Amino acid sequence: ISICRDLPNIEVITFSVNGISDLEPLQQCQNLSELYLRKNNITSLNELFYLKNLPRLRVLWLSENPCCGLDPHRYRMTVLRNLPSLQKLDNQAVTEEELSQALVDGEEITAPPARRSMENGCPESTGSSTAESTTETESELLNFSLEETNKIREELGMKPVPRDKFSSFSPRDTDCNRKKRNNVLNAILLLMKELDAEGLEIVQQTVGRRLQAVRKKELQEE
Repeated sequence: ISICRDLPNIEVITFSVNGISDLEPLQQCQNLSELYLRKNNITSLNELFYLKNLPRLRVLWLSENPCCGLDPHRYRMTVLRNLPSLQKLDNQAVTEEELSQALVDGEEITAPPARRSMENGCPESTGSSTAESTTETESELLNFSLEETNKIREELGMKPVPRDKFSSFSPRDTDCNRKKRNNVLNAILLLMKELDAEGLEIVQQTVGRRLQAVRKKELQEE
């Protein structure tokens, strides 16, 4: 997610199911209008502090993070009190009545959260992971990231990625490697929006050469 510090003009960011815990890099994205962060490791609503000064943010998807807590009303009211310009939160339209109620029921966030030792993307192993949680993460990663990656590709005028192509992970990959691979894909798609026609042509030529090399290697291995 640190790449976002270098993307001040980015408008849509999709980082669902990526173990993200710190939103500080996003405060540089002044043109950000849509932010998708479902099922990450955001533990504190104080992370909203970094989004409060994003003037164009209209869509936020933050559900299934630890910060949502056990009280959905308090969670929603707190988000709306601090981000009153939102038009949609967690795929649900924001109403004028909610914005008024948020001033009463929501908590005002005035400071960033305390720093944590966990790094974004691949937290240190605690030894508590289970096969069940890994399987759930794989499924959620595919469903959420495929949907949101294709949203970006549609905006770029590109064809959607087929499900069978998107899910072609090696079973020997670790969970962290899968997340890193998906982060790279999303980062490339995000960066492409910053390129002009000449830059896109260079990318196209480079990808073509790389694809030919990969296919040649696959044929040799067969």
